[in-house]
Amino acid sequence: MGSHPINLTIRFLLELAALVTMGVWGWRQGEGWLRFGLALGIPIIAATVWGTFAVPDDPSRSGRAPVAVPGVVRLGIELMFFGLALWMLFNLGYVTLGWIFGIIVALHYVTSYDRILWLVTK
Repeated sequence: MGSHPINLTIRFLLELAALVTMGVWGWRQGEGWLRFGLALGIPIIAATVWGTFAVPDDPSRSGRAPVAVPGVVRLGIELMFFGLALWMLFNLGYVTLGWIFGIIVALHYVTSYDRILWLVTK
């Protein structure tokens, strides 16, 4: 299930939504040039971490791992990534959107139980 094209599409959309949320949150935290730096910098750093640390042969990714990490570490990175975006939504005052995002993330991980089990055993 975790590698099903529909589930991978949902995951990709969740990743994009998280990055947009991080950018909006960064924008709201500063003024002047700092605002631009945070709005661009936070999502770029998050995307870099997301794309760099991977489990070799992860079926939901390309299989390549620029920096190989154990599955539990990758799962922690993913949960922190989505958890941070969720916190940022609530912090911005988008409570309903936060609940919707959180529920969709949770459903994604429930339907990806096979990948979660794979990550925990890698």
